[in-house]
Amino acid sequence: MSALARTLPIRAFDVAEIRMDFPILSRQVHGKPLVFLDSAASAQKPRAVLDAMTQAFECEYANVHRGAYWLSEKATTNYEAAREKVRAFINATSDSEIVFTKGATDAINLVAASYGRMVLKPGDEIVLTALEHHSNIVPWQLIAEQTGAVIKVVPINADGSVSVDRFADVICAKTRIVAVAHVSNVLGTVLPIELIAQLSHKVGAKLLVDGCQGIVHEQVDVQALGCDFYAFSGHKLYGPNAIGVLWARAELLAAMPPYQGGGEMIAIVTFEKSTWAEAPAKFEAGTPPIVPAIGLGAAIDYLNGIDRTAAAAHERDLLHYAMAELPKVPGVKLVGTAQNKASVQSFTMDGAHPHDLATVLDRSGVCVRAGHHCAQPLMDVLGVTATARASFGIYNTRGEVDALIVALHKAREVLQ
Repeated sequence: MSALARTLPIRAFDVAEIRMDFPILSRQVHGKPLVFLDSAASAQKPRAVLDAMTQAFECEYANVHRGAYWLSEKATTNYEAAREKVRAFINATSDSEIVFTKGATDAINLVAASYGRMVLKPGDEIVLTALEHHSNIVPWQLIAEQTGAVIKVVPINADGSVSVDRFADVICAKTRIVAVAHVSNVLGTVLPIELIAQLSHKVGAKLLVDGCQGIVHEQVDVQALGCDFYAFSGHKLYGPNAIGVLWARAELLAAMPPYQGGGEMIAIVTFEKSTWAEAPAKFEAGTPPIVPAIGLGAAIDYLNGIDRTAAAAHERDLLHYAMAELPKVPGVKLVGTAQNKASVQSFTMDGAHPHDLATVLDRSGVCVRAGHHCAQPLMDVLGVTATARASFGIYNTRGEVDALIVALHKAREVLQ
C-alpha cells in the first residue's frame, strides 16, 4: 500500500457512498438515469482521480527528470511516486520493475518485441488460450512470423473455464513463452495463474499475464502468482487512459533490449553507438505519460481507501444476481458460466443481433458492450458472431441489474 494510502482510513464499503464519488453517475441519458454496465471496456473515474489530474495540469506541470527547477522536480516526484504506488499495489519487489507504457496492449507488444525476439527461434512454441483478447494474440503472431516460432492454443471447456490438465497437454519442452489472460474480458473466467506458472517454469518457459481484468477484480500479488510478466491498463482500474503498466522480473528487464529508442532511455549517445539506461528508464523512451501516471496513482490511492474484500463480495453478488435474472428473460442465454469467474457476463437474445440489442437498451439509459469484444477467435469457438456483455464495477447496484432486465423485456418487444 502506498505511503499516502497508509495515512487514510479504510472506509466500510457502501455502494451508495461509492456512487457519490463518481460524478458521471448522476447524469441522465435519453432522459433516463445512466446505468453504466461497461466497466470491462473502460471504467468511470472517481472525483479523486479527476482532481489529482487537474491539480497536476493546473499547478504542478512540467516535464520530468532532468529539469533543474521546482516545477520539474515536483512533477518528477509525483510521477515517480505513482510508480511506487503501483509497486506496492501489486507487491513487486522494486519500483525498478515497474515500466509505464501507453496501455496493456503496448506492454504486451513490448514483451513480444523485446523478450520474444531475443529468445525465440524457429520451432519454438508460444502458448495462448482460446479466450485471449486480440492484444494477447496479434503481438505474438507478429513475433512468430519474424522468428519462425509456432503458436499453440489451449482449448476451453463448454462453460468457459480452462482446465489445468489442458495446459499440461499443450505446454512442452518446445514452449518458450506462455501468455494468458488473468480474467477473460468476454466470459469473466478467472484462470489458475499459479498452477499455469508452475507448468510453464517446469519446462523453462516464461509466463506473461494479461491482467487488464484481473487487476480490477482480484487483489494481485505478482510474487504469489509466480508469473514473469504482468500487464494492465489504467483506464479499467478507475484511472485515466493513455497509461499502462508492465511489471517484469528485474533480471528479465536487465537482459531485454530496448523496445523503442529516443530520449530518456539512454545513458550515452554518439553517432557511432548508444548505451542504455537501467530499467525501467530503458523502456520509457521520450516524454512519459506524466499526468496519466499521476491519475493512475490517485486511482490506486482511492482503491486502497476502500474495503476491497467487501467490494469484491459486492461485485460477486451482482454477478450471481445477474446470472440468475438474465435467463428469466425469454430468449436470453448466458455465455460463460464457469464456476470461478469475475463480474463480467456475456449473453445473447434469440432473434436479436447484439448490436441492435445494445442500441435499444441505450434508449433506456442502459450501457452494455456488443460485438466480438476483440476476441474473434473466441467467438468462433463459441459458435457466435457477437455477444452482448454486462460488466459490473464497484459502483453498480442490484437496482441497475433490475433496470437491465426491464430494458431487455422492452428490447424483446421491439426486436422480435
